[in-house]
Amino acid sequence: GCANAMSNTPSSLILGASAAVLAGMVAQDAAAMSLISATLTKLSPATFYCLCGFVGVAALFLLSLPRSSGGEASLLKCPATEWPAGKPARTDPHNYPIYDQNDPKGSFLKVNTMLINEVCSELPWGYELPPNEVEWVRNMLEYNVCGGKMNRGLMVVECGREVLKAQGKPLTNEALVKFAVLGWCVEWLQAWLLMADDFMDDSQTRRGQKCWYLQPHVKKIALNDAFTVEQLVFKIMKRHFGDEVYYPQLVDLMLETTFQTEVGQLLDTLCMNLDLPDFTAQRWELIVKYKTAFYSFYLPVAMSMIVGGIKDKSEYDKARDILLIMGVYFQAQDDYLDCFGTPEQIGKIGTDIQDKKCGWLFAHAYHELASPEQKAFLERTYGKCKVQTPEEQAVKDLYKKLKLPELYEKYEKESYDKIMRLKGSTKQVPWTVFDIFLKKIYKRTK
Repeated sequence: GCANAMSNTPSSLILGASAAVLAGMVAQDAAAMSLISATLTKLSPATFYCLCGFVGVAALFLLSLPRSSGGEASLLKCPATEWPAGKPARTDPHNYPIYDQNDPKGSFLKVNTMLINEVCSELPWGYELPPNEVEWVRNMLEYNVCGGKMNRGLMVVECGREVLKAQGKPLTNEALVKFAVLGWCVEWLQAWLLMADDFMDDSQTRRGQKCWYLQPHVKKIALNDAFTVEQLVFKIMKRHFGDEVYYPQLVDLMLETTFQTEVGQLLDTLCMNLDLPDFTAQRWELIVKYKTAFYSFYLPVAMSMIVGGIKDKSEYDKARDILLIMGVYFQAQDDYLDCFGTPEQIGKIGTDIQDKKCGWLFAHAYHELASPEQKAFLERTYGKCKVQTPEEQAVKDLYKKLKLPELYEKYEKESYDKIMRLKGSTKQVPWTVFDIFLKKIYKRTK
């Protein structure tokens, strides 16, 4: 029957249908599935049955291939680093903790405990680290990656949940924990950046406690600790996502985001070598876009998009446009709170005036609102006074006199309106993702 059917049907039709079927099976691509439907309607019954047999054999072959937890073939082979025996370390998803959506913070913290334990358990056999050094790493991680608000990390879980929901995919415990693992990758990224930032800025407190480098037994070791945490982010990703076909995309995203953040840090720290007239609103926006917006806003959403299987570049571009506006606005909030928020509110003592930061408040005061006499005062004082001194308070009083709080409120409303005008521009990322961010940051006070 098959032989007769093949002789009566153009080979191109058979091959075209076969290719469409296989493409649809492997990629779950809507266009391929449409081609299948259009092609099958043209086939005779005998040809159709023959094609079904071919597809069945092909399906069995595909199912026999090694699979990742995401249902696609595993790609990662790294023989150069599979030493000593036991590497690469992997965590069986069956051993993941239960992620209770009714207790998101508690569940999220359990995942961090799992990650710290995994890191510390691998160091002795994988890197020959003695017990004292392993304990140092554990204490360092618990001091620096815990204690924050965890907003960035929790956003990965929330965004991932919304993306899967929009796709009609099940939200399993494994999926939730994997999103949480990526969330902690963002939190650990932020932790090492803050450890280095505090050292460079001579900061005193972080998250309500003394900065890590100020601990008597730490000091300059804090720099190596920061670099260690950075590398552990990639160890975590390899351990939990190394067998996923999208793993290279996650690594690429993290590398690119880390470098973007370092570019922002360079723009920020080099302000120490610039004069105050160089501190324009344009430079400020460039700094915060790269130093804050990419890793705090775009990274969590892009991670959930990658895991959700979104491949359309334009979807990433549109999401990025919205999220960068949010990120820049968020940093304006941060600058405002650094000046006018209390240590109890923001979890640290604001040091932007002492540190000669190119901040939102200063840029607008100096270039748009200050008189020549007030500019001269800023040039004598800004970056040359200590925190909680009369000189620093005089700068804050000048900001109030120039009505910067009122200008900030206007900027806040304009930013919100600009974001809302982009509602509906993404097709695969539901607006609920962006709405979650807005609810967390709009008019925040801490």
